Amino acid sequence: MALLINEECINCGACEPSCPNTAIYPNGEPYEVDGKKLDALSADFYYIVPEKCTECIGFYDEPQCKTVCPVDCIVPDPNNPRK
Repeated sequence: MALLINEECINCGACEPSCPNTAIYPNGEPYEVDGKKLDALSADFYYIVPEKCTECIGFYDEPQCKTVCPVDCIVPDPNNPRK
């Protein structure tokens, strides 16, 4: 039940403020889950923390990050499928 940002990301940052779950982080920036700081999931491009991503269910009809992404680099995460 999560999305991921693939290597086509141009690091524009348009997706980050659109996420109601604060699940999107800039490349290299550590993230936080349940009060714990963890190492960045990507050093090369923006990334989505799977534990925080809900694909905007409960907030919007479609994932907001995908609607603002200019290069269509946000795709379903095969390691975290929708249940």
